[in-house]
Amino acid sequence: MFWIRKHILIPLVSLLLVAPLLTTANAQQNAPKKIVATFSILGDIVQNIAGDRGQVSVLVQPGGDAHVYSPSATDVRTIKEADIIFENGLSFEGWIKRLISSSGTSAKVITASKGITPLDIHPHSHDGHDHASDHNHHDDTDPHAWQDVANVKIYVANIRDALIELDPEGKETYTQNADHYLEKLDQVDQEIRTVISALPIDHRKVITPHDAFGYFANAYGITFIGVQGISSASEASAKDVAKIIRRIKTEKIPAVFIETLSNPRLIKQISQETGAKIGDPIFSDSLSPKDGPAPTYLKMMEYNIKALQKALAK
Repeated sequence: MFWIRKHILIPLVSLLLVAPLLTTANAQQNAPKKIVATFSILGDIVQNIAGDRGQVSVLVQPGGDAHVYSPSATDVRTIKEADIIFENGLSFEGWIKRLISSSGTSAKVITASKGITPLDIHPHSHDGHDHASDHNHHDDTDPHAWQDVANVKIYVANIRDALIELDPEGKETYTQNADHYLEKLDQVDQEIRTVISALPIDHRKVITPHDAFGYFANAYGITFIGVQGISSASEASAKDVAKIIRRIKTEKIPAVFIETLSNPRLIKQISQETGAKIGDPIFSDSLSPKDGPAPTYLKMMEYNIKALQKALAK
């Protein structure tokens, strides 16, 4: 009898010892993936695709400027612990390669903008402004690809495919989330086109602090003239400002816009000297905090088009 009990007890004991290990392994496997996105706009897009299967950490928080961002020690830890990292690419995050290298992370880095047709900014952008002196951007491409909703559809496909590769069990979730988000993108794209089609053709020109809306201009037919160049960190010369003022007066440009990340002083000066009205502040490189008017990418695009409509409608 003792021999029988012994042989029954040994497997039971073994099972009891292994069970917690299996439970821990399953919990780790089912835990949300640790996802890092470089800045707030990209982070929101990624979270929409990842859903509950991903916990997204954003390095450059809403209200932060990725052009001039300085990573912290916390960022190093966040990157090191990540399962996957999403960057915009197109030289937008000039600091990301050094951060990844210093962290020693083994996470795969995905460039969300891969596959888009980049806009050339060198030596002359769409507005005729010479960007050769823009010392904060060392590439020939405009990085602000998200300003065209069609490009964000490419972002979504890249994000979806990367998450499926990382987490094959979540394929159905990621695919459904992506399809749902693509439908919302189509709605916003149509809203933008409807608003702009109703604007007088001679009113479809605006001045902005930095040249962040080239993709929007190409896609939707509004001319954006950036005073400072492609990077929010660059500074406009007196010659640049004088040229902008002459252009506003000659072409009767109706409105100038303050961006939420830029110092409003220069735009206010241009408005005073030309009589062009100042529109509501618009968002270019960052979302607003959650309690602001642009806490998501979709709301940011809706907010911006309403601001443009308000300023440019006769």
